[in-house]
Amino acid sequence: MLMCRVDSEDVATTIGKMQADNTEAWDEATRSASGCNSGLAEARSAVCDFPYISGMTVTASTTKADPAAAKKYDRSIVEGPLLPAVWRLAWPTMLQNIIGGLQGVIDHAMVGHFVGYTGNAAIGVSLQIFLVVVVFISSLFTGMSILVARFAGSGDTEKVNRTVYQAFLTAVSLSVFVLAPLGYLFAPALLNVVNAAPDVQREALPYLRIMFGFSFGMLIFFMLGGALRSAGDARTPLRVGVFVTALNITLNVILIRGLGPIPALGTTGAALGTVIATGTAAFYALYSLWRGSWVVSFPRGGPWGPDWDVIRALFRFGLPAGVQGIAMNIGGVLLLGFIGSLALSAQAQAAYAVAYTELFSLITWTSVGLMGAVAAVTGQNIGAGKPERAEQAAHVAARFAFGGALLIGLMFVLIPRALLGAFGMRDPVVVELGVQLLRYLSVSGVFIAVALTYTGALQGSGDTRSPLYISIVSQVLLPIGICFLVQRFGTLQPAHIWSAIVVGHVTRCVLSAARFRQGRWRSINVNIEQRAR
Repeated sequence: MLMCRVDSEDVATTIGKMQADNTEAWDEATRSASGCNSGLAEARSAVCDFPYISGMTVTASTTKADPAAAKKYDRSIVEGPLLPAVWRLAWPTMLQNIIGGLQGVIDHAMVGHFVGYTGNAAIGVSLQIFLVVVVFISSLFTGMSILVARFAGSGDTEKVNRTVYQAFLTAVSLSVFVLAPLGYLFAPALLNVVNAAPDVQREALPYLRIMFGFSFGMLIFFMLGGALRSAGDARTPLRVGVFVTALNITLNVILIRGLGPIPALGTTGAALGTVIATGTAAFYALYSLWRGSWVVSFPRGGPWGPDWDVIRALFRFGLPAGVQGIAMNIGGVLLLGFIGSLALSAQAQAAYAVAYTELFSLITWTSVGLMGAVAAVTGQNIGAGKPERAEQAAHVAARFAFGGALLIGLMFVLIPRALLGAFGMRDPVVVELGVQLLRYLSVSGVFIAVALTYTGALQGSGDTRSPLYISIVSQVLLPIGICFLVQRFGTLQPAHIWSAIVVGHVTRCVLSAARFRQGRWRSINVNIEQRAR
């Protein structure tokens, strides 16, 4: 199964489908997978009163960019109207997220139909493990995106291409020498860590080993999307993503159920479909990058070895995002534990699966698209020496996000039963809990949408540590602390958990906006040394 973005909403979205097949399987999978929903896709935010991040700077270069080379980038991002510039980058990412989410739904339905609920649970626990590891390693692409946006804004093609090539080298090295061997060896132990049942482990082990062993394609796919969007081209990743999704679904139809001489491979077939599709896209991407047909490419004439100045910058700016993703994933798992402790735990988990991991993704899909767009626009405008325009872009995107989340929230309030019914929710207790949760999320969605846009602006400026701090405060300490105190001194009810979610999102929004308005991001120097000629 293909994850078209580095975020756990995809994981939680796909896992949520299991509830319709078997309640017991849903309990197994949600304990180990649905906690991702608040984690890796939303795992970007900002903080207000933490100390200024002085260690994030690198030595500035005094070399000026070639004006002719700068023409290859979309200059309307740094010169034209802001709203169209943000929208041009946002809508392809939104559409790609939606397509990727629908693919996950189709794949899980196929596995559930031809393998059974153990197959769904196996994919759920496997993705929980795989994406935590992969997204942490892929955090270097956050650093790459920051550097690429800044250099594209200044029109420095040499540094853009140099950064992309070094990100490629790092991704290949980590995939071949870290993920593949260690993932294969430790896959059984990792499945024991998430307490997967024996029959689930039998299905999950080959799936997990295949995903780890051939993670190269997915990492390159993630790298490609981040590099192109940061350079101002969001349509090429969309086209590649549509191709990968179509190929992945076609392969899964053949490999999961079998066709002609090809036997039915079940969950193993789902893994093979993913790695073949993403691997195909990766080789196409490498050909295009080498050929120089895209807005970013590999540098001409080498050097082809590692450039430690660039690699250090990739991890300096990217690692906080990886740590943040893990922190938010832990928070989601702990929150799921409180849901499991309720008197109506199975019903509450089912309501949470559909209302939060499925329907709430309507807001997060669009918000993550805006987040990536405003990060690119902010970074490029700072690179072009226009910090005021970068600030205006964040406010424009925030208003955009507010309006979109408000419209979706109105649907949650006006037609909640129809929305839940679309996912086969018939049990009256589950429906009532789902309706209740959607009312809370109609408020929460507005705040998280705005928070994500300011997060994107902070990341585009190079401030990636603030999002780490704010995620710990707003997505872990606050909601988990509220649930713990209520459970310790009273009786924990579903409404208490829903309220904790809202409090976390409101806090995240307030701190994100406040941190951005402080303006300290203006002083963060994002650069690498000019290569000696």
